[in-house]
Amino acid sequence: MKVEEISKISKSLGEPKRIEIINLTSKKEMCANHILKKFEITQPTLSHHMKQLTECNLINVRKDGKMSYYSLNKDTLNEYLEFFNEIK
Repeated sequence: MKVEEISKISKSLGEPKRIEIINLTSKKEMCANHILKKFEITQPTLSHHMKQLTECNLINVRKDGKMSYYSLNKDTLNEYLEFFNEIK
């Protein structure tokens, strides 16, 4: 993973709600409405968080009609963590 990608992910994870979203979506795929119910935020705010997480490839999005379903991209997360595990 390139240093630029590491930096982008790190910046995205600087927001606590995004870390909580990562945790939620690590357990199962969730629709936006179910994620929204877990937080006291507006739909536009959730959309902003999801955009940040999908742009750095930490979250996968699947569209089904008007619904969006989100899941953790475990491959990207593992590559991110591996980068830091290799630092000695």
